[in-house]
Amino acid sequence: MTDKKNATAYWKQNIKYLFVLLSIWFLVSFVAGILLKDTLNTIKLGGFKLGFWFAQQGSMYVFVILIFVYVRLMNKLDKKYGYDA
Repeated sequence: MTDKKNATAYWKQNIKYLFVLLSIWFLVSFVAGILLKDTLNTIKLGGFKLGFWFAQQGSMYVFVILIFVYVRLMNKLDKKYGYDA
């Protein structure tokens, strides 16, 4: 019975991490890159308009960073629930 509770708690936490990280990625790629493009284009970053930067490169950088964050979070979660074989 305890193993089933651990597994359920593990997956609930995993889904929570996924939801938060994918929400961040959505905000950066869709909201910042598309919806707020005109507002962000008033700011320059490295000679390029910020809206353009988010649409072209920012969302990819954030995605790669989120992969590393997810790996770290999952390693901690695996250790917490004893799945770190």
